[in-house]
Amino acid sequence: MSALAIEHNAVNLSQGFPNFKSDQTLIDLVNKAMIAGHNQYAPMPGTMRLRQAIANKFELLYNSSYHPETEITITSGATQAIYSAITAFIKPDDEVIVFRPAYDSYIPSVELCGGKVISIQMKHPDYAIDWNEVKTNISSKTKMIIINTPHNPSGTILTKNDMSVLQELTEGTDILVLSDEVYEHLIYDGEQHQSACLFKGLKSRSFITASFGKTFHNTGWKIGYCCAPKELMDEFRKVHQFNVFSVNHPIQVALSEYLETPSHYQDLSGFFQQKRDFFLGLIKDSRFKFTPSKGTYFQSLDYSNITNKNDFEFAKELTIEKGIASIPISVFNLNKLDHKVLRFCFAKTDDTLIKAAEILNAI
Repeated sequence: MSALAIEHNAVNLSQGFPNFKSDQTLIDLVNKAMIAGHNQYAPMPGTMRLRQAIANKFELLYNSSYHPETEITITSGATQAIYSAITAFIKPDDEVIVFRPAYDSYIPSVELCGGKVISIQMKHPDYAIDWNEVKTNISSKTKMIIINTPHNPSGTILTKNDMSVLQELTEGTDILVLSDEVYEHLIYDGEQHQSACLFKGLKSRSFITASFGKTFHNTGWKIGYCCAPKELMDEFRKVHQFNVFSVNHPIQVALSEYLETPSHYQDLSGFFQQKRDFFLGLIKDSRFKFTPSKGTYFQSLDYSNITNKNDFEFAKELTIEKGIASIPISVFNLNKLDHKVLRFCFAKTDDTLIKAAEILNAI
C-alpha cells in the first residue's frame, strides 16, 4: 500500500510509521555515541547499561523485575525477537495458537519451523477473544500462545480479566506465551497496560517483546528487546547469537542514557492520544463509523455505510482514485474475513491528518 501511495501521490496513512522526526535529543545522543567511538560490535545480549535501564523501567512501571544479565536481550527490532522466540522452541507438528487479525510475521515464523498454526478469530466489532474457544483448541500439542496488546491492527487492548483467564488456561501446562507488547506506551483514556509480567503465572512462561522503534518513532533504527525468565532466555540467545549476534552499538549507548529520563516514555500516551483525538475530531461528521482506538497508533474505520465493496478493493480504490492510502483489515483475518473495515495510521503531522480528513469527509 505504501508503494501504491507513492505511485499515486496519495496521503499515506497505511504502513505503521510516523512521518515526523524523533526527539532531537535522542538523535544527538546517537551522534555523540558514534563520535565517542562506540562503533564496533556490542556484547551479544546488548550493552549492560541499556539492559539495566530496561530493568529499571519494568520496576518503575510494573513493579516487576528482570535480571539484566540473564533475562533481557537487545534485539534487532521486535520482529526479530518474535522470530527468535518462536525458532527457539517450535518444532515440527507443535501447535501455536494465534489470534486473528494478527501481525503478519507470526504465522510465517511458526510455519518455517514446521509448526502448525491454530487460528482463532477475534470477535467483531470489539475484537474480543472467546476464551472458551481457546480452551477447546488447547491440546497436548499446544506449545505456544501468541498475544498482542495493545493490538495491531484493531487498536484494542487485552483486559486484566483476559490476562487472568490466559493465566488460568496455561497453569499446570508446558505452554509458552509470546506477548507482543510493542505498543505498551501507546495506550489511551486512562487505561492501564496489562503486561504479561504483572501476572506471576504468565511471567514464568512468557517472552515479552518490545520495540524502541515504535516507542520513540524511529522505526528505521530496528532496535527492540526481549524479556523472559532465565531458563527461557538461555534458549532464546542460542538462536539470537547465530541469527543476529549483536545489535547497533551507538544506538544502544544513546538509548541507555535516554531511558534514564522516564518522561521520555511516560508522556507518549498523552502525545499520541492527542493525535488520535485530533484525527477523529476532524472526521466525526464523515460517513465512516468508528470506536476510538484504545492503543497503538492505528484507528479502524468502518465503511459499511459507504459501499459493499470488499476492503481490499476499496482500499486500492481510495488510494488510486481518492488519494488516501489505508490497510484492509481482512488480510490479517482468518480466511480473509471482511468486516468492511480499514486501518489508518494517525502517527502523522497535523497537516497530513488534515489533508487525510478532507479526503475522507468528501467520500
